[in-house]
Amino acid sequence: MTEYERSRTMPAPPEHVFDQAANVDGLDSWLPGALHVRAGHLPDVTVHEDRTDEDTAAELRVRREQMRLEWGTRDQDGYTGWLQVTGGEGGSGEATVHLIFRDESHDPGKEAVDAALDDSLRRLEEQVRLRVDNAAG
Repeated sequence: MTEYERSRTMPAPPEHVFDQAANVDGLDSWLPGALHVRAGHLPDVTVHEDRTDEDTAAELRVRREQMRLEWGTRDQDGYTGWLQVTGGEGGSGEATVHLIFRDESHDPGKEAVDAALDDSLRRLEEQVRLRVDNAAG
């Protein structure tokens, strides 16, 4: 089993950050570019991975009261993960993503995962910034 975790401070209060992250229709705007989520009736979702051109049955749980998203594969024990939003300095939000690969065949390696997590958090920050700018302007 291998675990990875990355965090990033966001330019908005934690509630705004979580609302952006938890927008199921907007997940593709911040998830790694090779992953695409199609929501059924939550918690059921389908994840399409471009690299393998495969669809995987998965679950996505939105825990608004905890400002937490949790996900994982449904029919196999390949990977799970979560995103947690907490309050940061000056009223900003901090988003932390944690991935757990239980099946090493699903783990693309530390360098690839760290790069994907950093890119995803950067893209989430961009989406949050756009939302804040649009609300202000």
